[in-house]
Amino acid sequence: MPLGGGNKCGRCSKTVYFAEEVLCDGRSFHRSCFLCMVCGKNLDSTTVAVHMDEVYCKACYGYGQGAGTLSMDKGESLGIKPEEPAPHRPTTNPNPSKLAQKFGGSDKCPRCGKSVYAAEKVMGAGSAWHKTGCFTCATCGKSLESTTLADKDGEIYCKACYGKNFGPKGFGYGLGAGALAHTQ
Repeated sequence: MPLGGGNKCGRCSKTVYFAEEVLCDGRSFHRSCFLCMVCGKNLDSTTVAVHMDEVYCKACYGYGQGAGTLSMDKGESLGIKPEEPAPHRPTTNPNPSKLAQKFGGSDKCPRCGKSVYAAEKVMGAGSAWHKTGCFTCATCGKSLESTTLADKDGEIYCKACYGKNFGPKGFGYGLGAGALAHTQ
């Protein structure tokens, strides 16, 4: 904690005192600053989604739109300029042997091929990945959690992209409950 007060707010950068502090993803916020970056709704621990150091409500980030679809609204209508996702780095594991990985030091990340140490390790699709930068959807680049991913052929995807790319095709799939669509 800096001298002369509390931590700095992750939104406004002003001092946050204990009575008004909300903690999220290792950062402090004023209760009045802990708002969705897109719609401005107040957030709490059950409604927050963090992506690239920004906080969103789960509805704006893509949760809760039925049948696992991803919201494509990036906030342009509110003047938010979306960041371009990093170019996809295909999975390349130069050392696929589990035995060699185990006794050769640390696990190797399938995305970047570098060593994964315990502090940065997250498991998915049977492999150890770097939590930051590598444990992302192969299609859209969205950060993943071990409970929100789907895998195919050793690559990881968010559930929305997996459903779009590998799920059922035809009438009524992927558009939310009760919706019908005609695909050509």
